[in-house]
Amino acid sequence: MSVIIRPAVPADRPLITAILADTAEFAPVDFEVACELLGAYFEDPKRSGYPTFVAEWGGSIVGYICFGPTPLAEGVWDVYWVAVSRKMRGRGIGRALIAFAEDEVRRTGGRMVLIETSSTEPYAPARQLYLQMGYHVAAVVSDFYKEGDAKVIFQKKLK
Repeated sequence: MSVIIRPAVPADRPLITAILADTAEFAPVDFEVACELLGAYFEDPKRSGYPTFVAEWGGSIVGYICFGPTPLAEGVWDVYWVAVSRKMRGRGIGRALIAFAEDEVRRTGGRMVLIETSSTEPYAPARQLYLQMGYHVAAVVSDFYKEGDAKVIFQKKLK
């Protein structure tokens, strides 16, 4: 079976929020912010600045990604959120979502993708994935999210 990636539609919202709620790495504030961006996207997809896509596997939504152009930066895009259902991890779905976002950025003339994440242990698999996909650590801001939890900024220049 393979993953199908398509634009999110309002009917997907409960399924996306269920994936977010089941993502142990996300704190309640993370969940709230991700839901805010979903709301902005569903209210006006073109103007929101937060393109959102879902991954389907066997007809079910198993993941999503939200990314968009970085304000005030020419050709730079941020991946804001990527999440895969816990029961579907390890099947290449996160990799497919990120590769899809990179292709979309290239298609629009973008030159770089940034991904920010936590330095804590629960985020180690995500950090490893980014490294495997050709990202490098561009910066680490110590004690950013809270004491002992740095912001790690990954960067990939697109060709």
